[in-house]
Amino acid sequence: MFGRLTLDSIPWSHPIPLAAFGFIILIILVVLATITFTRRWKWLWTNWLTTTDHKRIGIIYIIVAIIMLLRGFSDAIMMRSQMALASTGDRVGYLPPEHYDQIFSAHGVIMIFFMAMPFIIGLMNVVIPLQLGRRDVAFPVLNAVSVWLTVAGAILINLSLGIGEFAKTGWVAYAPLSESLYSPSVGVDYYIWSIQISGLGTTLAALNMFVTILRVRAPGMKMFQMPLFTWASFCTSILILATFPILTATMLLLGLDRILGFEIFTNSLGGGSQMMYVNLIWAWGHPEVYILILPVFGIFSEVVSTFSRKYLFGYKALVWAIIAILFMSLTVWLHHFFTMGAGVSVNTFFGITTMLIAIPTGVKVFNWLFTIYRGEVVMEPPMLWAVGFLVLFVLGGMTGVMLAIPGVNYSVHNTMFVVAHFHNTIIGGVVFGVMAGYNYWFPKAFGFKLNRNWGIASFYLWFFGFLFAFIPLYILGFDGMPRRISQNIDYRYGPMLVIALFGAIMILFGIITMLVQLFVSIHQREALKDETGDPWNGRTLEWSIPSPPPVYNFAAIPKVDAIDTFWEEKQQGTAYSKDRQYEDIYVPKHTALGFVSGGILAGLTAFCLVWSIWWLAIIFLAAAIIFWIIESFREHEEVLIPKEEVEKADQAFLQRVEQYQLTQGEH
Repeated sequence: MFGRLTLDSIPWSHPIPLAAFGFIILIILVVLATITFTRRWKWLWTNWLTTTDHKRIGIIYIIVAIIMLLRGFSDAIMMRSQMALASTGDRVGYLPPEHYDQIFSAHGVIMIFFMAMPFIIGLMNVVIPLQLGRRDVAFPVLNAVSVWLTVAGAILINLSLGIGEFAKTGWVAYAPLSESLYSPSVGVDYYIWSIQISGLGTTLAALNMFVTILRVRAPGMKMFQMPLFTWASFCTSILILATFPILTATMLLLGLDRILGFEIFTNSLGGGSQMMYVNLIWAWGHPEVYILILPVFGIFSEVVSTFSRKYLFGYKALVWAIIAILFMSLTVWLHHFFTMGAGVSVNTFFGITTMLIAIPTGVKVFNWLFTIYRGEVVMEPPMLWAVGFLVLFVLGGMTGVMLAIPGVNYSVHNTMFVVAHFHNTIIGGVVFGVMAGYNYWFPKAFGFKLNRNWGIASFYLWFFGFLFAFIPLYILGFDGMPRRISQNIDYRYGPMLVIALFGAIMILFGIITMLVQLFVSIHQREALKDETGDPWNGRTLEWSIPSPPPVYNFAAIPKVDAIDTFWEEKQQGTAYSKDRQYEDIYVPKHTALGFVSGGILAGLTAFCLVWSIWWLAIIFLAAAIIFWIIESFREHEEVLIPKEEVEKADQAFLQRVEQYQLTQGEH
């Protein structure tokens, strides 16, 4: 009746995952008890669980990302400590191989799908409608569905800690290892369905952003007057729409192999091929790296320009470089497996395309450096993350060009060198980018800045922790140490692995410091309050409105006729004109569709598919579809905000800005 799900599915004999799962349950119970004790259920339901406000949806994405960062990094610490012990002590360590393989797989999946992606999409949600001078995204209800699909995927992958197990295949789950013959348990099924539902959410979010940027801009704003973060997000949305269907199809085919024995990715029947899986997964996988990094390029463009007090050097060159990367990223995936034996011609083609994509990336680095050059640079935490990125990402890019050379790639393929390079680009690029964006736009979302001193401490711990954690891995790669090993590690690798563990511990303290920064800032929020909505002396439209913004964002929709319109208005003294035309504003009502259909019912459907409870999966899927259809037939309901209320709030904001400017002038 319940498929493969039994009481024996709980890993009673594995104390580490069981204890971790118990700890998660304890935290959830404490949170639920706190909400009940403070009588905040109605507030939670109305303001968060059923919200269609793009800013709150973005915050939900970022909360998920930070929680999954803690989970994913705990896996990283366990792996690093296991490898250090297995290369210096009894060569066995404390993690059995089957548990290490699950941690190894979960770490990659969590950090890519449930930390980096939600963090980036969360920042897009918070910022893009504000930069475009609009009141919301194009499809607010679809936005709510997207975020709860992502949450459901994150919950599903964490359930594998205490109910069953996770995949032991690595984060890309190569066939035939991920086929039922070699992975008969539910681990790969957790992998497939957590990716499927979160991937659907990501695709819907990209569609929403694509339409929003293309069709919902402020009057007068041309494409080449959009901020760089919006441009980068636009190209990222196109890349998601082009490549995530490949991932969806690949997971579907793998599921058919496992459930119905189609043998698509095995050759036991003479027709399938495991290299088809490798090609498909990397046809999505390498563009995914650029899906992560392109928005980060946009973040750094905003940060560098703002804190250098200069126009972005070579704005159009930066835009065209991002567009070039968009298309070129679709032509480089085979460099992940030069050793497959495709031949000299194929390897040469993909080696050249991989080198060529470094050109537009290099263009952007020089644009940022020339923006900083002779600027009035202010070293606030967001700018520190940007400078750290420039150092580390250039190093990662250089090692990427090395790996683009097939001969070099053959020498270091499947060694720790590849691990170091990948983390060099993802941590030095993506993580540093989202941390810069987090510090930069936090006051806009919450109305107060993050504590500066704790932010600086967090940066330095991350920066030097990264160097200690991954420079040794480059050296180990050159020395021939293979990756994906956890026991019986050669003693000569021990010293470098201990240094790498030390670096990982430094990054751990960087994460702890980031959390301390948040709690200290909440405690000091009155002293850190953003009075004007423009704490950094920003250049783009999001800084022209109160922090946090009202539900309708702009009391009067701005008109745009140049790049950095708000900055120009500040220089001309016309930025906060009180002569504004107000009107009644309609905003979408909250809806339970996203939480119920996208979160609860989709999550339950996926859980039942993992455990082969087919009848219950059909019921939950049918319920989700029926609920969606019923909601679609309802008349479009909106909340009216009278223009008198809008005018009163906006004039009060303008008065506060004027008073603040007078106070600053006296000092």
